[in-house]
Amino acid sequence: MAKTENILIVIAARGGSKGVPGKNIRKILGRPLIAYTIEQAKKWKEATDIVCSTDNKDIAEVAKKYGIKAPFIRPKFLATDKASKVKVIQHALLYCQSKYKKTYDIVVDLDVTAPIRKISDLENCLKLFRKFRPKTLFSVTKSRKSPYFNMVEIGKNGKAFLSKKLPRLIRRRQDSPLVYDMNASIYFYKSSYLLNKNTNSPISDNSIVYVMDDVSGVDIDREIDFKYIEFLIKEGVFRDVL
Repeated sequence: MAKTENILIVIAARGGSKGVPGKNIRKILGRPLIAYTIEQAKKWKEATDIVCSTDNKDIAEVAKKYGIKAPFIRPKFLATDKASKVKVIQHALLYCQSKYKKTYDIVVDLDVTAPIRKISDLENCLKLFRKFRPKTLFSVTKSRKSPYFNMVEIGKNGKAFLSKKLPRLIRRRQDSPLVYDMNASIYFYKSSYLLNKNTNSPISDNSIVYVMDDVSGVDIDREIDFKYIEFLIKEGVFRDVL
């Protein structure tokens, strides 16, 4: 891929949140949570355009204050807690292509609620994306649980069974196939994949992963998650996040 390709970064931030009300613009160490992701996107310096997709005017104003575009208010059907994130990114791509009269080659989705990422993570993702040319790339962490060893499901009869079985018995998690958790931090999309109306998932028939450290898997969904992220940044564990 050429170095001159157009890259669109979408930072999606819905106004409603049941777990942590107002979390996207709630202050963490004196700055709105969304500001951490905005600053990372700006300092990366690879984006042609950076936009915030939100249904909330207050969030839009905060995004503009920190130097990115909030060119639209998201439609109501994409603003519910059941709305597909991929459809939100598709909408932003189509809107920006029309408004800015550009064709984007790569679309990057940076999640506000998973701010533990570094500029080097974004750069490494771009290198992988350019090298292997997948339809999608997403960040992961090594899973602490394994469906081959200590993850179970409950059948219709109420009995527990191992989620995935192998021909041989696994006696230690370390001996089971390596599995990963999607950590909801970084997603790269080939724009043509997003523009396919049948696309509904970041997982395609040609997807690759970028492995981040295990602590970066924290996604703010509960009050305790917010406090943990605040602790990590305050204590300097991730002093180079920005």
